[in-house]
Amino acid sequence: MAPNGPAPPRGSAAAAASLRRRRPTAGSSAAGAASGTMLQFYTDDAPGLKISPNTVLVMSIGFIAFVAILHVMGKLYFARREA
Repeated sequence: MAPNGPAPPRGSAAAAASLRRRRPTAGSSAAGAASGTMLQFYTDDAPGLKISPNTVLVMSIGFIAFVAILHVMGKLYFARREA
């Protein structure tokens, strides 16, 4: 409930505005909890492969380049086959 009277009806612009005002204060504790769980991926105790972010970046760019090369090779092969 709003401190100055009854709450605005659901779906109204006033209700949306009050939610926008309240969300940063209510979400700050949830964001802190989520960052605590994200830090578990970067600890030495986390199970699985230990790969640096740079390695992941290089591997993903390499995969994108590989798929692009395959597309170009497929287009060239299809164009030669029709001619």
